[in-house]
Amino acid sequence: MDVLLKYLKRCNMMLQQGQYVADVAYFISEDAPKMTGVTNPELPQGYSFDYINGDIIKGALTVKDGKLTLPNGIAYSILVMPQLKTIRPELLAKIKELVQQGAVILGPKPERSPSLQGYPDADKSVQNIADDLWGKNDGLTVKINHYGKGLVLSGMSMQEALDLIKVIPDLRIAKSDSILFIHRQLQEGSVYFISNQKNSPVKISATFRITGKKPELWNAVTGSTRALPAYHQTASTTTTPIQLAPYESAFVIFSREGNSGDTTKTNYPAPAKTIFINKPWMVSFDKNMRGPIKPVKFDTLSDWSKNANDSIRYYSGTAWYQNSFKIKNIEKGANYVIDLGLARAIAKISVNGVEMGGAWTPPYQLDITRSLKPGENKLEIKIVNTWVNRLLGDALLPADQRKTATLFGPDPRNGLQSSGLLGPVTIKVYKY
Repeated sequence: MDVLLKYLKRCNMMLQQGQYVADVAYFISEDAPKMTGVTNPELPQGYSFDYINGDIIKGALTVKDGKLTLPNGIAYSILVMPQLKTIRPELLAKIKELVQQGAVILGPKPERSPSLQGYPDADKSVQNIADDLWGKNDGLTVKINHYGKGLVLSGMSMQEALDLIKVIPDLRIAKSDSILFIHRQLQEGSVYFISNQKNSPVKISATFRITGKKPELWNAVTGSTRALPAYHQTASTTTTPIQLAPYESAFVIFSREGNSGDTTKTNYPAPAKTIFINKPWMVSFDKNMRGPIKPVKFDTLSDWSKNANDSIRYYSGTAWYQNSFKIKNIEKGANYVIDLGLARAIAKISVNGVEMGGAWTPPYQLDITRSLKPGENKLEIKIVNTWVNRLLGDALLPADQRKTATLFGPDPRNGLQSSGLLGPVTIKVYKY
């Protein structure tokens, strides 16, 4: 817990100093009030965007170093106009001012005002400003118009526009469409939060738009941090291999100076040794939750929902798994990580009476180094499942015997939910 608190404090300090990074702002038009819009043209993989409305464009946007900038420091390389022919003249006049100062906009040429206010002069004003901004840019034979220090683009894809102004992806990932990310710029580096959106593990080569800093992997579940020694840098990017379990997320931090990674090393070394826990488990259920009264011996780990005993098959609540394992010597500098294999749905781990923390998502692993001792070590894993199985079990009983019920319960056609500690449980010894 102390490790996790220190980790959270470090993260909080970093995030308070930084600002969110986005490459593109999509103007959501002047229709009825709304918070979101569409991304047309579609944003390529590896970039971030925000939606922005007319009030923010008029009252908050400025141009700094060729980018549209908000007072909080967020900067955009391109402002995307909606696929409409209408815009208020006062808003278009503000956009004209921004382009003149160096902004880049992408989108079709507007023709009239959406409002009858000032009609017909408002329409003429829109046409005159648009003629200045778009010039000979018709989106067909001519797709670029230089105006002041800025550019007006149309008739091209977002990738073409980004390539034109030399904005490379913020996070390029080869052969994967399951990764989402958020980037926050710090005074001394960057924080990338990456997440795997699929129920399968991924191994990716990630290219970050940052150089001159060493990548580190921070685990938000355990509070652990470590270097990613295998990386390669160019003048503008850092590429490093990353692995994520199903639905796993992690922070990749760039804060320490460094430009010479060692690609002969691996960011995810295999364990130097693995301790297998193959002995039978004694499992205690809560009798007040209608579990078995006495502890049950599990010769092998198995799914409660497939158990022949109704007190286990339909059990919902907490169960305590107890076992032990031996370690001859605790190796100095090594990390001992318990791997539960699979646990449904939440696990809490104690070793030698010391609570080590919880695991509720793949990869169901936790560092237990600090609680180990030479010789025999006692292990307790507390598992809690959902109440779906109890609801389904009670639904099979006569109405007057049911102790749980809901107005809208789980669909019995979906079957019972997988529950319990499924394993295999191992302890892996790493030497980073």
